[in-house]
Amino acid sequence: MRSFSLLFKQFSRSVLVVAGFAFLGTSAYAQADAAKGEAIFKAKCTTCHAVDRKLVGPALGSQVSTVETDDKWLTKWIQNNQALIAAKDPKAVAIFNQYGQSAMTVFADLSDADCANILAYVRTTWTTMQKAPKTPVGAPGEEGPSTLVIFALIGVIIIAFIIILVLNKVVKTLEGLLLKNKDLLIPEPVVEAAPVDRLATIKKLAKNKKLVFFVLLCGTLALGSWTWVTLWTTNVHQGYQPVQPIKFPHDLHAGAMKIDCQYCHSGAYKSKNASIPSLNVCMNCHKTIDRRKEATTPSTEIAKIYDALGYDPATQKYDTTKARPIQWVRIHSLPDFVYFNHSQHVKVAGLKCQTCHGPVQEMKEVYQYSPLTMKWCIQCHRRTNVNTKGNAYYEKMEAVHDLIKAGKPVTEAAMGGIECGKCHY
Repeated sequence: MRSFSLLFKQFSRSVLVVAGFAFLGTSAYAQADAAKGEAIFKAKCTTCHAVDRKLVGPALGSQVSTVETDDKWLTKWIQNNQALIAAKDPKAVAIFNQYGQSAMTVFADLSDADCANILAYVRTTWTTMQKAPKTPVGAPGEEGPSTLVIFALIGVIIIAFIIILVLNKVVKTLEGLLLKNKDLLIPEPVVEAAPVDRLATIKKLAKNKKLVFFVLLCGTLALGSWTWVTLWTTNVHQGYQPVQPIKFPHDLHAGAMKIDCQYCHSGAYKSKNASIPSLNVCMNCHKTIDRRKEATTPSTEIAKIYDALGYDPATQKYDTTKARPIQWVRIHSLPDFVYFNHSQHVKVAGLKCQTCHGPVQEMKEVYQYSPLTMKWCIQCHRRTNVNTKGNAYYEKMEAVHDLIKAGKPVTEAAMGGIECGKCHY
């Protein structure tokens, strides 16, 4: 028994020694404070770096969370990367050349502890991001209350109602059998036929407290569901398709004829508004085309364009006294407090019109394809990557950023302040 006790003590000491070494091996991470690192990171690093994506510099999460990461080297790089480059450090020179020999800001004021805190914050945030569920790229942007859930709720209510009726019948049958076995079953008295009361069944059901409670509960659930759906879809006009003064077939123009959207909506790439084309744009083609290829008579819809312009196809002359504007009905409308710039999305981000407006090349008449809610826009912004290569907007931003880092004055003109779209939409 004594030998067993000594053996156990020796084993315990070995375990403690191993645990001590393991603790010392991880003490560098344990001593770091991720909360302090977050404050330093947001104050000094977010201009050029993000944890999960590349900005001016690389995405830091994947860079500092690998097994090969050398914290001592990273600390020296953060504090004075220029000294490492000047000393011809191979790793530093490779990074310097990889990013076009763009100099990183020197942070000589950061201590070793500050750098450790920053690394702890980046690792902690990166680990949390990796564990978080990712939204698939092709996922729908906007989801309201599920139709399946609503029907399932109705089905549960119906099944519960049937179960209650069956249980009430079973209880009454069992009560009758119990009284019969005890010879306590009282025969029902024979009464003379009373006048027929058409509301007798309703009155009888109204006295059943369980049934009344169940009906009230179902009514409350139904009313609450209806209220929820109504509030959820308030001011959401998805699917809105008003009757237009001219039935313009987008499937013919943008689909079969493959006319670019910006041929008509020319403001989409240069201003805030996509703009409705003037009828003169229509007349570029329809001055000579007044019907479909297979038609034998002129199109009534094209004739509406002629009437609006006061154009006589026989003489090919305009009578301005007969001209009148086309009263188009607006389909896509955002609240007044929402700022949306078409050029920023079409020209800068390079998005296609179908991203928001849906497959217009298949629509005989345009309707609102997307919900255009705040949630829908935010989800699109979260999953859309911005292509900065060869983009004058971001090149100018980078040039201005370099001026700021160099301590040189930056004028409003350098920030795009003299571009037409700044004042003229």
